Amino acid sequence: MEEVTITSEDLMKLENEHGAHNYHPLPVVLDRGEGVHVWDVEGVRYFDFLSAYSAINQGHCHPKIISALKSQAENLTLTSRAFYNAELGVFEKYITEYFGFDKVLPMNTGAEAVETAIKICRKWGYDKKGIATDQAKIIVCSNNFHGRTTTIISFSNDPDNGNFGPYTAGFERIEYDNLDALKNALQDTNVAGFLIEPIQGEAGVIVPNDGFLKSAFKMCQENNVLFIADEVQTGIARTGRLLACDHEDVHPNILILGKALSGGAYPVSAVLADNVIMDVIHPGQHGSTYGGNPIAAKVAIAALEVVKDERLAENAEKLGQIFRDRMNALVANSDTVVLVRGKGLLNAIVINDTEDSSTAWDICVKLKENGLLAKPTHGNIIRFAPPLVMTEDQLNECCDIIEKTLAEF
Repeated sequence: MEEVTITSEDLMKLENEHGAHNYHPLPVVLDRGEGVHVWDVEGVRYFDFLSAYSAINQGHCHPKIISALKSQAENLTLTSRAFYNAELGVFEKYITEYFGFDKVLPMNTGAEAVETAIKICRKWGYDKKGIATDQAKIIVCSNNFHGRTTTIISFSNDPDNGNFGPYTAGFERIEYDNLDALKNALQDTNVAGFLIEPIQGEAGVIVPNDGFLKSAFKMCQENNVLFIADEVQTGIARTGRLLACDHEDVHPNILILGKALSGGAYPVSAVLADNVIMDVIHPGQHGSTYGGNPIAAKVAIAALEVVKDERLAENAEKLGQIFRDRMNALVANSDTVVLVRGKGLLNAIVINDTEDSSTAWDICVKLKENGLLAKPTHGNIIRFAPPLVMTEDQLNECCDIIEKTLAEF
């Protein structure tokens, strides 16, 4: 019998017919990945300039991470937390020492980790700060993105999160990068925490003013409020430091990690805090069947070792500056791009158009045709976040592709 070849068109049609339409992917069907490259089912190679929203910091299918995944999968995959397993304690010791905290609560996804941090913060507010039952508040920022659970979208102002109510109470939203607004919100003694992205990724790589994080952290400490850093996207070397908070020497009270914590090989997330905070959680009050499973533990250690051994934060810092320099030179001679912003290898360009325009999407389609994959956010913004294992030569080749593509617009 003649072998039937399934094309990209066939596979996109399958997803469209049988899957929920909760995403709008670029028209490319990926089949294989290695390092900074991915290949579609027809064998066409692309530079990945999104890194699965910064989950693939260590590059696609990093051999050390995949080796840890395979070896543990052949030995023991899941016990649940009804029993101890031989890998979890080793991982917990490794990650707490790596980031400088007493305790970790392991979960699977970034949204789960945010939900976990919210529960810990509220429990601390009642048990330690003395807030009256059900009165705890958490301050959040406008245009935030912390996930898509019902509780999280309850404090989002993204119009796409409408019509999913009733919503969860207990959150006060203030303007991002506004210390006066934070100062006013902190006057309420029922505030237990301030939840913030050190750089707002989904909003379009919004970088706060220098000194904002440090001042915000100090204000929280003065008001006995927990500073909660969501570093699911910005953490694990993406911005040129191990954590984006490290740019201002801020050590958050609660740290939320995910995405690149596994190098894209397995769902792993974590919430870290010191004993005085984490010890408010007792048996039966929070958990996950898969959270802290042996594969996750092994994979996460390997992923974090790669970051340190290959000096990925330092590489992101160096290449990020080169990238922004080239893009700023492009801005000076372009009518299409009006602004470049970012830190390390988390960057974005703003297209000279409105949010409801299709120009950024059209540019990304053209970038794909020229061999580079990126994705718009908020209509007229294109986020650029390649794997941190990228070389300077590869980065310059990618900049050539971006400049060539934009010149056509």
